[in-house]
Amino acid sequence: MGGIPHDHYEPKTKGEKWLHSRLPIVGLMYATLTAPTPKNLNWMWIWGIVLTFCLVLQIVTGIVLAMHYTPHVDNAFASVEHIMRDVNGGYMLRYMHANGASLFFVAVYAHIFRGLYYGSYKAPREVTWIIGMLIYLLMMATGFMGYVLPWGQMSFWGATVITGLFGAIPFIGESIQTLLLGGPAVDNATLNRFFSLHYLLPFVIAGLVILHIWAFHTTGNNNPTGVEVRRGSKEEAEKDTLPFWPYFVIKDLFALAVILVVFFAVVGFMPNYLGHPDNYIEANALSTPAHIVPEWYFLPFYAILRAFTSEVWVVQIASFVTGGIIDAKFFGVLAMFGAIAVMALVPWLDTSSVRSGRFRPMFKWWFALLVIDFFALMWLGAMPAEEPYASFSLIASAYWFAYFLVILPLLGVIEKPDVQPATIEEDFAAHYGGDADKSAE
Repeated sequence: MGGIPHDHYEPKTKGEKWLHSRLPIVGLMYATLTAPTPKNLNWMWIWGIVLTFCLVLQIVTGIVLAMHYTPHVDNAFASVEHIMRDVNGGYMLRYMHANGASLFFVAVYAHIFRGLYYGSYKAPREVTWIIGMLIYLLMMATGFMGYVLPWGQMSFWGATVITGLFGAIPFIGESIQTLLLGGPAVDNATLNRFFSLHYLLPFVIAGLVILHIWAFHTTGNNNPTGVEVRRGSKEEAEKDTLPFWPYFVIKDLFALAVILVVFFAVVGFMPNYLGHPDNYIEANALSTPAHIVPEWYFLPFYAILRAFTSEVWVVQIASFVTGGIIDAKFFGVLAMFGAIAVMALVPWLDTSSVRSGRFRPMFKWWFALLVIDFFALMWLGAMPAEEPYASFSLIASAYWFAYFLVILPLLGVIEKPDVQPATIEEDFAAHYGGDADKSAE
């Protein structure tokens, strides 16, 4: 396609030149919209715009909700009911905010697993991957603190259980727990701390998102083949790429529209489907729910946390070697955070010279098993901590760590990859027809 606008922005009018010399914001927007983007990106590359939408939605709805919310243990539950019943459109704002968090995590898990399959973490994109994992951790912290704010039974007891995990850290755990709680137990100081941090952290996430976008614009987008855009000449690069506008912007907006149809159907017709009914009962420190369950997006790691009990031989060995410093509770905490840490370290754990999973026949099967394992852990996290769920959780947790620490490093050594296309243009022509030499004309 001739005339692809890969050129740098040149201001034309006096006003544009004046602004560009002082704040090149128009040039930055132009560079973003006309950025050369690999033209073979598939539908798994639409989650970025969904995540951006979710972040904006959560910040905007959160600011309005904060105007009507009272962060005090005596009034928090009633203020949420006030939002639902008395504030104009308050019920819709709250349901959009609550279900927006779920959409946020659906999109981020799809985004992460797409990156894991297509090798988006490999050089030179390691920093982009690490920033993404930091965003994910902050999302988890923000989501957890937000779950506490309605001050229902699940809010209170979820906060009690999760903050109690920090108390398991040897030597400094109790001090960290007290700092988080603002006292010896979950109370008004806890609610105030969580409200403040829940309001603040989305803006930190927004800053990291800008850094994340900057990072991958610096290194360029990965693509389904894992083959880099040719850098030899402008003409060669243009054969592998298309400008972000209008091709990918329109594609992303179409995907976002389809996803929003589903999202608003959930908000309008089944807004409490993903919530827990006990959270519509006001928090009561004297009444423990029969089964304390976190939000669905924490369940895989909650299952890993609970899997390592004092009966597990690995826990027993760790406890013996450390003289009891690492007990079952602390081991569970280490396993939960370790499950996220191994994802962050995957650029250095994957030893394969081939980037994309599309050309790794053995890898495909092990990766498919990892995806199944993730959903199994999600289901197990919602089940009672009893047999046979406890044993299944342990098996699923073992596979999660085995995949990253054993299978990925070994696959890079023993796997024979398929033949990769020489260029993005060749892959594009193979999928969509036409001559590879003329497909970009």
